[in-house]
Amino acid sequence: MVGKQGRVTGEIGPGLVGEVMVPVRGGVEAFYAYASVPGERFPIGSQVVIVEYHAPRTVYVAAAV
Repeated sequence: MVGKQGRVTGEIGPGLVGEVMVPVRGGVEAFYAYASVPGERFPIGSQVVIVEYHAPRTVYVAAAV
């Protein structure tokens, strides 16, 4: 999971549990998402990269380059 890119479908920010759609196993799956840097925000539609994964469905993300 770490290093995969995804698209934000639920805003990520302080006090929010966001959502990211990530291509997995030939499809696309939703994961709960948090910013890897506290205080950072990602609006819906942002491209992000997964920097940390916690099973079963939680990821920490950073801005995709």
